Amino acid sequence: MDISIVIPLYNEAESLPELNSLIEQVMDKNGFTYEIIYVDDGSTDDSWKVIEALKEKSPAVHGIRFRRNYGKSPGLHCGFRRAQGDVVITMDADLQDSPDEIPELYRMIREDGFDLVSGWKKKRYDPLSKTIPTKLFNATARLFSGLKLHDFNCGLKAYRKEVIKSIEIYNDMHRYIPYLAKNAGYRKIGEKAVMHRARKYGASKFGLSRFFNGYLDLLTLWFTSRFGKKPMHFFGLLGTLMFLIGFIALVVVLTMKFASIIGAGELRPLVTSSPYFYISLTSMIIGTQLFLTGFIGELIARDSPQRNSYTIETEI
Repeated sequence: MDISIVIPLYNEAESLPELNSLIEQVMDKNGFTYEIIYVDDGSTDDSWKVIEALKEKSPAVHGIRFRRNYGKSPGLHCGFRRAQGDVVITMDADLQDSPDEIPELYRMIREDGFDLVSGWKKKRYDPLSKTIPTKLFNATARLFSGLKLHDFNCGLKAYRKEVIKSIEIYNDMHRYIPYLAKNAGYRKIGEKAVMHRARKYGASKFGLSRFFNGYLDLLTLWFTSRFGKKPMHFFGLLGTLMFLIGFIALVVVLTMKFASIIGAGELRPLVTSSPYFYISLTSMIIGTQLFLTGFIGELIARDSPQRNSYTIETEI
């Protein structure tokens, strides 16, 4: 099979018939063998009934229905697990992604040799309240990931089958699939400017909270990718630095105390009257806690079944 199209959706009953028709036209025109996998993320409208009706008309249509709303990442995870095509393409169900982009995305994977091609909505039909946070979010994602992509969160992406079978998407990590692929060893990641169309039906299902959550998820992914198997390298270093700061402050306190004892003056200030005493006490306690956190993290990582999980490309 040439292409698997995975479409997660939530309350998109109005757009599904038109979207399915557009996809079928593109597939038939280019002679692709394909499947369309709709993942209904607990919709409360008639989305599932529409998917059932589309399935009756076309054997290429498949559906997965969640009992409740889990989010986009679980939808993609289940869709990827079922996909069988050599190239897997994801797109949103709101008609803002154009199926006309599919042939070129497929060509870039099959002929140009990309592992992943991410769409870039260069010209967006969104309000400033959405585009400005998006630009800031993408700039931060580029900084942390090292990937020079303009639009990490674009739903229109293409993958080699091996890529989606090698990565695990969880929580809200769908925003960072290129970063996940890079961490899994797939380095040939490209980008294509794609058409962004104005929403035709319904309203956006995402609020501003996704940007705040996105930053937290990015920090989590960055930390686990760099220190997931060696937490002591992070917590141990911070703990050692904090302990050294506390130790230096303690030396200052003791030096001041000895100087006051040796001096001829009758006024001998208490150790607790110096701010360095509290700096030393606090820093040494925090340093010890951080070091022990790293030690406990190492014990947990040592017992993890994934501690020696590596991706082997070839063997001879």
